[in-house]
Amino acid sequence: MQGTISNPGPRKSLPKILYTRLLLYFPEFIWAVVGAVWVSDNSVQCEKTVINGVIGTVIASWIIIVFTVIGVVIVFDPLGGKKTFYLDGVSRNLESSQSGQLLYNVKSSATRVWEKRIRLLCCCIVQDDDHRVAFTSIAELFRSYFSDTDLVPSDIAAGLILLHQEQDKMENCPKEPEEVLCHSPSSLVTDDLDVELENAAHYMLFAAAAYGWPYYVYTNPYTALCKLNGDCCRNSPTDSDVTGSDRHNFHFGSILKITGLQYRDFIHISFHNKIYEIPFFVALDHKKEAIVVAVRGTLSFEDILTDLSADCEDLTLEEVLENGFVHKGITQAANYIYRKLINDGILNQAFTIAPEYRLVIVGHSLGGGTASILAIMLRNSFPTLRCYAFSPPGGLLSKSLADYTKHFIVSVIVGKDLVARLSMPNMEDLKRRIVRIVANCNRPKYQILLRGCWYEVFGGDPDDFPTELDGRNQDALTQPLLAEESLMVHRSPSYNALEEEPHLNSPPQYPHLYLPGKIIHIVEECSSRRLCSSDIKYTARWSNETVFSSILISPKMITDHMPDVVLKALNSLSQEHGSCLSCQTRGYNPSAV
Repeated sequence: MQGTISNPGPRKSLPKILYTRLLLYFPEFIWAVVGAVWVSDNSVQCEKTVINGVIGTVIASWIIIVFTVIGVVIVFDPLGGKKTFYLDGVSRNLESSQSGQLLYNVKSSATRVWEKRIRLLCCCIVQDDDHRVAFTSIAELFRSYFSDTDLVPSDIAAGLILLHQEQDKMENCPKEPEEVLCHSPSSLVTDDLDVELENAAHYMLFAAAAYGWPYYVYTNPYTALCKLNGDCCRNSPTDSDVTGSDRHNFHFGSILKITGLQYRDFIHISFHNKIYEIPFFVALDHKKEAIVVAVRGTLSFEDILTDLSADCEDLTLEEVLENGFVHKGITQAANYIYRKLINDGILNQAFTIAPEYRLVIVGHSLGGGTASILAIMLRNSFPTLRCYAFSPPGGLLSKSLADYTKHFIVSVIVGKDLVARLSMPNMEDLKRRIVRIVANCNRPKYQILLRGCWYEVFGGDPDDFPTELDGRNQDALTQPLLAEESLMVHRSPSYNALEEEPHLNSPPQYPHLYLPGKIIHIVEECSSRRLCSSDIKYTARWSNETVFSSILISPKMITDHMPDVVLKALNSLSQEHGSCLSCQTRGYNPSAV
């Protein structure tokens, strides 16, 4: 409550108080142990009310102690002031022979800290060599991203609140940013969009079905378990059809319910899930005359590790492109499915049954990104292939690959979906914006958080917080202010974009990666900032990758990514298009001509 985020002077004595409080946890721990022993002693004769009170107190004490220990282990930075000292020393004395070694030691220590945190969070899963490699890669990523800032989680929360309110103040009308780029579409483009929306609504069922029983129970919370218990035992696939574990056939039963297909329509189902190896199924879609490969999105710790393995690697395709960059973790997942489809003869089996059908690959989120890269790998062998990627990750393909995929991939994005805007350059930009707006706000952090929570829940007008940015001309804003530099351990790579004359010869820290294929952006006609909104109407338009070059802060940035929201939006647009066609048909009366 004292000072501001960038002015810790009024609360300079607080660290001593915190360390003193930390020492008091030792007698509290002993007291909790004594209380637990006393409670477990059946010979103690006391009133039941007293015993219940003591039991409640002991349980509360242990909960507080456990959460405190977990918080300290995860949040506490063991490097502390050493990181600042080393990096400042390196920046002041670049000619010193010890500078490189000091910087290497700091980076190695920071990487080990992040690796220990990740191992702790993933302690429940079996860890092999692939996991250890992924942990190191992800730790390097987090270390490089957070190494140049001195922000705590509450600072980041305050920054997101301020950015959201600033963003809402800039939106004078409920239009999406890309509308200034959109012109009146021709009838040909409109017809093409309507066809793709109808196809997307159909194939989104397959992408959602790949999630299995969690999605089915989530969308049918009251009846799902009863239906699955009654039907799954009657539709039990043989071992040759399925790989991986599916207890009680809940996954397979849910896929049948969601897609409306019969058991005989499925060629292969895989529930096998490890890091870089995600579930998928292959089925015959007689309605669209297609062989559908549906890839599951993120649903486990292994999937999260695959998502976070965000390094770039080359994807060289013969007779197509060279030196295309792709997301490393998702590419390895696509390679796994590619080997299964080709080496195990799954696609050959499918085309033997239905040789006239065409291949369609679909997926949502991580599944959408995997489906896109898998489609690139299979494009030469299946020229008529189509791919529908629903809410794929933004940092997926280099520019050359993204342009190449516009011929056979369609990406569908809803609203302000966060995942579709996630890439390392966008995250660097978000960090820069958070540092700037947080460091230069003149209000205490508790006021920002309290008023921000009220605004997010109940709405109203955005708060006009005073800031040191007010009244400064644009030229003065090209360099970080003193308050910002107080939150930066050293000069951030994110400020390179702010320099008037960036170094042209220095390569970017993170290559720019883009969404795959042509992009359909679905937005609400009357966008509401609140989570709860009834009778939502959607509009869809063709968009481009530049629209998703910045992360938008909104309560809907997460919900717009959910598969049920995507399916709802697509069904709404598909039904609206169908009703318009029926109205036009009824309105045309040949006898009146």
